[in-house]
Amino acid sequence: MAQVTIGNSEFDRDTAVVRRSPGVYDAELSAGWTIIHAVNGGYLLALMGRALGDALPHPDPMTVTAHYLTASRPGPAVIRTEVVRTGRTMSTGTATLVQFEDDGTEVERLRVLAAYGDLDALPDDVRTTAKPPAMPARAECFGADAAPGGRPALPGSSAITARLDVRLDPATCGWAVGAPSGNGEMRGWFGLADGRDADPLSLLLTVDALPPTAFEMGLKGWVPTVELTTHIRCRPAPGPLRVSITTRNLAGGFLEEDAEVWDADDRLVAQSRQLARALLD
Repeated sequence: MAQVTIGNSEFDRDTAVVRRSPGVYDAELSAGWTIIHAVNGGYLLALMGRALGDALPHPDPMTVTAHYLTASRPGPAVIRTEVVRTGRTMSTGTATLVQFEDDGTEVERLRVLAAYGDLDALPDDVRTTAKPPAMPARAECFGADAAPGGRPALPGSSAITARLDVRLDPATCGWAVGAPSGNGEMRGWFGLADGRDADPLSLLLTVDALPPTAFEMGLKGWVPTVELTTHIRCRPAPGPLRVSITTRNLAGGFLEEDAEVWDADDRLVAQSRQLARALLD
């Protein structure tokens, strides 16, 4: 498939919003970004980011915090935004996503608080001890169509897998063959299946697109996100991304996931932390 450009991909079409009135947007949640029956949280975050990018005067998400209230389903949705504050270098806004039951009852799915700025205006000074994740070359990692023992590394029940080009580090794929390592780690190469390069908006999807670390800890099934905060650190260079996710503490039926996203120039372009429910047997 020929590579598509930013603005002309399935991701862009499926995160499009239509302004109904000032601050209010219509959206269509695509079934192509579902995990089992629920719409993926990273895709929803990108959709909300698209609406906030239109409502706020600054172009780029800097920090986005989402609370997931009820599971979203494919179909029509309404996003309502509010500008909280506008400054010289940053602006802050909120957004809510609602859907409607068959009887017309409104159900809030998601609530977001975000700060936007201009990534191109940030200083070049970088002082960091962070390093890109150590993992095999992309050709040596496992995708949805190839895994140890001939099994798929990514569950086929999720429509989202057809829209992603994810290659997992074999060291974090034990769960796919019934032999999880017990470590709360997931690492992989990430891209969109149609070849679209990453941008700040798609990074909101990237932080929540790998299989959950709970799989490698021996758990199975859906791991629903309760809260997700994402920091976009700089505009990513063209090329595949590397994603590393770790969990250090599973307790009381909840776990945290800390994600780092690195671009082809070895720059840390996004970070996130989420709290998720672990459905224990």
